[in-house]
Amino acid sequence: MPSPKSFSPAGPLRGSIAIPGDKSISHRSLMLSALAIGESVIEGLLEGEDVHATAAALRAMGADIERGDGAVWRVHGVGVGGLLQPLTALEMGNSGTSTRLLMGLVASHAITATFVGDASLSKRPMARVSDPLSLMGASFTGTPGAAGAQCLPMMVRGACPAVPIAYRLPMASAQVKSAILLAGLNTPGITRVIEPVPTRDHSERMLKGFGADIEVDIGSDGIRTISIRGEGDLAPQHIIVPGDPSSAAFPIVAALITPGSEVTVTNVGMNPTRAGLFDILVQMGADLRFGNAREVGGEPVADITARHSAMTGIDVSPHIVPTMIDEFPILFVAAAMAQGITRTSGLDELRVKESDRLALMAKGLSAIGVQVEEQADGLTIHGRSGDPFGSGTAPPLIEAALDHRIAMSFAIAGLNTSGGLTVDDMAPVATSFPGFEAMLKQLGSGQ
Repeated sequence: MPSPKSFSPAGPLRGSIAIPGDKSISHRSLMLSALAIGESVIEGLLEGEDVHATAAALRAMGADIERGDGAVWRVHGVGVGGLLQPLTALEMGNSGTSTRLLMGLVASHAITATFVGDASLSKRPMARVSDPLSLMGASFTGTPGAAGAQCLPMMVRGACPAVPIAYRLPMASAQVKSAILLAGLNTPGITRVIEPVPTRDHSERMLKGFGADIEVDIGSDGIRTISIRGEGDLAPQHIIVPGDPSSAAFPIVAALITPGSEVTVTNVGMNPTRAGLFDILVQMGADLRFGNAREVGGEPVADITARHSAMTGIDVSPHIVPTMIDEFPILFVAAAMAQGITRTSGLDELRVKESDRLALMAKGLSAIGVQVEEQADGLTIHGRSGDPFGSGTAPPLIEAALDHRIAMSFAIAGLNTSGGLTVDDMAPVATSFPGFEAMLKQLGSGQ
């Protein structure tokens, strides 16, 4: 059932908050723990629907995964090559990361698995993963989608032994890279991924931490080659998951655009392949302060304090896109409150996320009085110089199209409107940020 919610002008937001664990690291923690021999312990795991989908699928393939006291998760792995045939279809819900990475695991095992998802996930193309995994010997039977794209439901027949490949990524995609590396774990020989544009490197860091034989070489031209030797054992680990920078983006931007606000978000992951949004906000004039910098489980973290700021529009370089691809919807909201024009490009990937994020953000921002021009690969946003959002008509109903980041972005925008707005469905927010609305209340939004 849809869960509409109205958001209206708020006073200053103040306080210190912790955010859910990093979603990317949470998925990978469960997967690699499931392939280790022995018990791994995970603290700070994101307990959202997407991560629960990963846990359920791994249980269906033989891993013993339990949530203990104090939200400490314990995983008894089956070992590399030890995944079992699932007895029923694997329900992925809305999680593209779960789907694509688990397809990588299945691809090099002698099992067959059928992946199903919700209406939104079932529209997302899977060829970017199935194409390279097919080269390794796996076979895929999908459902034709828009423009003939292969979508869920999809049956994957793994190959054992799989064939090692050297694959050059045609687009920047950490999901595709990770799927190939995970398939390579149970593939004899050396599997290589050539990455012309760097993407988030959580998989490489965690594989090394679990003891995989993995090397990362960076050429003089900046091209990265990640090589993994298969059929080795993984050792169990104690993992502490840092806070998700994609989730931290929402209270941080809320503070930046709401007069009188000052918010501190603790324990935020600061991996340089994920921190592009913070760099862009600083370029726009945001008052962001980074304190208590440290390293947790091989990942850099810090506490971030955001104060209300008068920001200025900029041209966002397409080169930074892979480091903040999920944060563009909330950046568009920040840009809409800035002075001047913000231009973005190189955002083709946003057309095939949980929704067409470029089209939906352009439509929603226009509905609250923002001048927006939509291009094939980006948006041009004319900032309102801090003036509250509003179109002079009745409070608009914003279509989120089952996309959690669209819903949260317009919830933040609603705090700075002249008459409020309604998001048509906040239920999908549970996939990545359970407690989002409670967090806004804690900061004093009154919502």
